[in-house]
Amino acid sequence: MKIKIILSLFILIILIHWALQGCKKSAVDPEDSEGPEIIHYSGKIAFVSDRDGNYEIYIMNGNGSNLINLTQNESDDDYPVFSPDGSKIAFQSNREGNSEIYIMDDNGSNQINLTQNESGDYNPVFSPDGSKIAFESYRDDNNEIYIMDSDGSNQLNLTQNGDIDLGPVFSPDGSKIAFYSYRDEKEEIYIMDSDGSNQTRLTEMTGFDVLPVFSPDGSKIAFLSYSLGDDTEIYLMNVDGSNQIQLTNNESNDWLRGFSPDGSKIAFYSYRDGHWDIYIMNLDGSNQTRLTQNEGDDRNPIFSPDGSKIVFTSDRDDNGEIYIMEPDGRNEINLTKNEAYDKSPVFQP
Repeated sequence: MKIKIILSLFILIILIHWALQGCKKSAVDPEDSEGPEIIHYSGKIAFVSDRDGNYEIYIMNGNGSNLINLTQNESDDDYPVFSPDGSKIAFQSNREGNSEIYIMDDNGSNQINLTQNESGDYNPVFSPDGSKIAFESYRDDNNEIYIMDSDGSNQLNLTQNGDIDLGPVFSPDGSKIAFYSYRDEKEEIYIMDSDGSNQTRLTEMTGFDVLPVFSPDGSKIAFLSYSLGDDTEIYLMNVDGSNQIQLTNNESNDWLRGFSPDGSKIAFYSYRDGHWDIYIMNLDGSNQTRLTQNEGDDRNPIFSPDGSKIVFTSDRDDNGEIYIMEPDGRNEINLTKNEAYDKSPVFQP
């Protein structure tokens, strides 16, 4: 009887041992497993880098390969923005002694000065159909919103007032331009028709309201609001200025970047954790989720056109690098990996 019991216990131990070994082999071991396959973004990303001693505009594949210097000159080139069809890049350059708006093909060829004046021109943005470019200009001794054809012709001052107007953005259908203005002794959000008519103030709050961004369907405008000595918070309103809602509410700065392509999420970065981190939230401000978890500063999150990735800038490596990740924060990848400062990433449509 004792022999049978001992034999039974021995067999049981062997079976448990085999079961445990099977469990170990089925688990993912980071030392000997490559883990889940990472799907790289298939499109291209333009960005700005000073790796050649001055700011130049580069382009690379979505996995960081095939990096090309597009501008290749000794002056600073900055703030690239793609045309809606992805074939052109508008940018600003000081290669002629002052800031001008340029355009080039997406491979860097055919670089053309569009503005050609002795004052500063900044912050170009394409209309949704690519036929127009809105921009800021100081040619009237104060910042005004201008518009021109994408070949530089028909330059027109849209705002025409003695105060500062900044930050033009087109509505998704191209019929409206939102911007912010100092004409009311503090910054407020305005909207106008794309020909400059019907300029209407949208915000009436006690704070300063800046940096409007249209939702993909054009029905909403997100913006930043702050009071002197206070923190910046993100707000949302209808396109006519009604139903203004505060989305973030904490004792640190929150900085707006933009909507997901389907309009259901807003990406932003926040200092609430003692340094800048990337966050995402629902359109009503719920489910504010921290995506990046490191001691460096992560800024400027931008959704890819298909919504599958977020690109951003990080100084976690003691210099500015371009990173990419999933919209839920997984699979953060350093795309640029160099000792220079890389910034201002934008996806090619």
